[in-house]
Amino acid sequence: MTAIVDVYWSFRSPYSYLATPDMLRLRDDFELEVNLRTVLPIAVRSKDTLFAGDRNRVGYIITDVFRRAEFLGMKLGFPQPDPIVQNMETFEVAEEQPYIYRLSGLGIEAQRRGKGIELAYQVSHLIWSGEADWDKGDKLAEAVARAGLDLADMEAAIAGYDPMDDIEANQKALDEAGHWGVPTLVFNGEPFFGQDRIETLRWRLEKAGVPKRATVPA
Repeated sequence: MTAIVDVYWSFRSPYSYLATPDMLRLRDDFELEVNLRTVLPIAVRSKDTLFAGDRNRVGYIITDVFRRAEFLGMKLGFPQPDPIVQNMETFEVAEEQPYIYRLSGLGIEAQRRGKGIELAYQVSHLIWSGEADWDKGDKLAEAVARAGLDLADMEAAIAGYDPMDDIEANQKALDEAGHWGVPTLVFNGEPFFGQDRIETLRWRLEKAGVPKRATVPA
């Protein structure tokens, strides 16, 4: 029976972006499935609890995420535009959200096609590289293509169902797994929260006897 790791993940989370290379390495190194379980950012999922006006928390996250990116050797810049339309002075979240629902729907459709992790990697690198106007022209389509998918075909498919059904199911499953944040990786019902807990998950996979993939000689 193939082992499964579910990754609860958001397109607005810089820590989710920083986790994407390790998500791919997990699947490369172990005989398991790594499933992308897209959820909405807490900014729209739970507006009342977002930072609660705590500027220290926001300041620490900004400091830490850039430090972590430097430690990992990953490029990081503020998204332009931000996947969530939000006033960062007041933390007020706009009612109209033209980006996050589209991105989250693509995450759902990509997982349905067996390419969720690939899409998360490519699209988050586009968004979090700091490149201006990631939503303009062919940039998003090209990132989706690098994941082995076609943007127009995916959006045509999404028009035939409501991705929010899957997103809400993922959010419920994350709650049932005992956490609320992203990225949270869950194996055998045990949650591992944070980009810096993937090494702990690898240890757990080894303890559980999940086989390593055979390496191909160079």
